[in-house]
Amino acid sequence: MKKTFTPYVLKLIVISVLLFSCGANKKVTETEFISLFNGKNLEGWVGNKESYRVENGIIVVDPNRSDNGGNLYTFNEYSDFIFRFEFQLTAGGNNGLGIHAPLEGDAAYLGKEIQILDNTSLKYAELKPYQYHGSVYGIIPAKRGFLKPVGKWNTEEVIVQGSKIKVILNGTTIVDSDFLEASKNGTMDGKNHPGLQRNRGHIAFLGHGDIVRFRNISIKDLSFKQLK
Repeated sequence: MKKTFTPYVLKLIVISVLLFSCGANKKVTETEFISLFNGKNLEGWVGNKESYRVENGIIVVDPNRSDNGGNLYTFNEYSDFIFRFEFQLTAGGNNGLGIHAPLEGDAAYLGKEIQILDNTSLKYAELKPYQYHGSVYGIIPAKRGFLKPVGKWNTEEVIVQGSKIKVILNGTTIVDSDFLEASKNGTMDGKNHPGLQRNRGHIAFLGHGDIVRFRNISIKDLSFKQLK
């Protein structure tokens, strides 16, 4: 028996075919965000797991345990990415976010370090512009005044694509620059930063002797080169 279709049904068929065709040709350009912290333990991280511990779904840096806090690195390396996390500072708290970092050496120079710092503390009254929270240490100064009061949770997003970097703190962009362009005539701190030439490495929390807390850590890998 020959089938016949009403104009309405024919229209639905045409729309379905078009949608399928578009979907089949659509290229995936980004991976989804994946959690880097399961809230229970430090699985997926390497480095100082004595100073960094998990309490009530939060990563706590305890500098009294060993090595002044030390560094905690992602197991995987990343090139281009969007990294999101929340952090809580204690009074005068100091940490850092390493990007493109090797597992050894000073990530601020052999990779890049983004400051995580309570720069409202009196002990930091004479900071250089590149040392305030959110700054790319020694290279790019961040806008100031967007940290929440000590003890409150802050949200931060770091976007790295090639040599371009953007830091968004509590919804405000405090860095939007190119670290190679910013350093082409020399670095702000006048020091050698070979890590500026690195375009791949670990992401790390860099302890500097203070208690700092982290939670809700996730990443979107924009390079499609995530190591397993």
